[in-house]
Amino acid sequence: MYIKKHISILFLILATSIASAQVKFEAKVSKKKLGVNERLRIDFEMNQDGDNFEPPSFADFDVVGGPNTSVSNYSRNGHRSYNKTYSYFLAPKKRGKFTIKQAKIEIDGETYKTFPITIEVTKAVSKPNGNTAASDVASENIHLVAEVSNASPYLNEAITVVYKLYVSPDIGVSSNWREKEIPRFNDFWSQNIEIKGLNVLTGEYKGKEYRYVVLRKTVLYPQKSGRLKIEPLVMDITAEVPSNKRDIFGRALMTKVPKEVTAGSRVINVKPLPEDGKPSDFKGAVGNFSFEVTTSKTELNAAESLQAKIEVKGKGNLKLFELPKLTVPSSLEVYEPEHKENVRTNLNGMQGGIADTYTIVPQYKGKYPIPSISFSYFDPEKETYNRISSDEIIIDVITGPTAANGTTENASANTKQTVQANSNTFSFIKTTSNWEYKTTTPFFKSTTFWSLTLVPFLAIPLAIFIRRKRDERHADVQGNRIRKADRLAKKYLSEAKKAMGQKEAFYLALEKALHNYLKSKLNIETSDFNKEKIEDLLTERMVERSVVEDFISILEHCELARYTPITQVTMQNDYDKAAKTISLIDKQLK
Repeated sequence: MYIKKHISILFLILATSIASAQVKFEAKVSKKKLGVNERLRIDFEMNQDGDNFEPPSFADFDVVGGPNTSVSNYSRNGHRSYNKTYSYFLAPKKRGKFTIKQAKIEIDGETYKTFPITIEVTKAVSKPNGNTAASDVASENIHLVAEVSNASPYLNEAITVVYKLYVSPDIGVSSNWREKEIPRFNDFWSQNIEIKGLNVLTGEYKGKEYRYVVLRKTVLYPQKSGRLKIEPLVMDITAEVPSNKRDIFGRALMTKVPKEVTAGSRVINVKPLPEDGKPSDFKGAVGNFSFEVTTSKTELNAAESLQAKIEVKGKGNLKLFELPKLTVPSSLEVYEPEHKENVRTNLNGMQGGIADTYTIVPQYKGKYPIPSISFSYFDPEKETYNRISSDEIIIDVITGPTAANGTTENASANTKQTVQANSNTFSFIKTTSNWEYKTTTPFFKSTTFWSLTLVPFLAIPLAIFIRRKRDERHADVQGNRIRKADRLAKKYLSEAKKAMGQKEAFYLALEKALHNYLKSKLNIETSDFNKEKIEDLLTERMVERSVVEDFISILEHCELARYTPITQVTMQNDYDKAAKTISLIDKQLK
């Protein structure tokens, strides 16, 4: 009996040792039933360190946090304990029953898998996640704010929107945050200001000290008056909230809480420009500007050329209005202007200058005036219209042919030549025929007869060959789709050229041409288009970064052009740029 007791103890010790040496790799979830507005935490735990961890796909969930890795390794009474955990926070996409498949890991050369877990997602619940305390603490201490410089601007007056994330010193935020919804600026001309690095700053929010980071800076120019809505920025973050538990050093253990934060939508009340005192030559310029008209020379010979520059400098909506046109006497030949922009955009709006440079070639000797040109703009700070007029410029053509005067022209115009009657008026008509009838060989058995007889027989193999090629072409569904898209791209590009000068029709045709070109080259449908996907696909196909950026900028300009004044020169430049960019992409695609 005594021996049996000792044997039993020995077996118990051996069994315990074997169990402790076994590898454990399992998946644990915070709950198996949750509301569609709740978050699910899933932990993949192991008792030995491993390599090549592969999580499941989470196809029916959005990953809003993770993977977060935690490791505990300690010894107690000679017994070593090790635990490593990969944690994810998931947001269900819809209601229903879903299976989270197996995760894999390699430990000591062996592959281990977790068991699949079935999760039931129900309708939204009133108190998500049940962890009310930690969630409430995160809500009270994290704020995403959209700071608008001016909520009541004039039409085409610059405003800025700065997005800041405020976090209380009492909690933390994991680095795996992501933008869930990007703000849209409908009815605004917009430009993002580049932010180099997310610097943590200190400041006040509602009278309390906070840490904050600036996430986005955007300059906006409203393109219509009235109440305009700015869509919100929405982010998924993981807050680290102190819990009541302590580690061995007495520090509070942090509870990770997935959180969705939003800056909320903002409404901008855009005031129309006043009608009282509006100049007749006002073209939509809003800001504070200077204006001048200059020429490269004032004395030259006929058939030589000079340049006349119309230039506006200052601060305001420089890219969003047309410059006044140059008017000259008809004896001066004037070519289409070259438009140049030297504009930089920062939080104060657009600053710099724009210019139209005309090439002028005089035809005759003489003195020709370039009349005074006026430019009007609205100053939103003083709330008044201003007009600037240039001085008249005299062009002196020193040598060259002299233009015919009015007397000479009238004399030559009124000079008539007397018509002399001729009795032999119809002498050129022949009254005799020199046609002869010639006999020809009979058609039957002639060379032409045999040729026409044999042609149908020779055409049969050719018809069979053409028929096979046509069948192959019809069967090539993908190729037909690409060829159709190519034809459409050429069609719309030609339509854009025909619509030059008609802003909406031109940019609609140009945008369609670009889309159909991408359909043919990247094999994606129009419904799948977004700038990020286009950029990724072109980059994957080894297209140079500068060419990709040019293509995206053309698409963006097509969207913005519907709300901004566009000149004929700008349309021509956009057309040429689109044709050049498509050609470069064709050469670089792999």
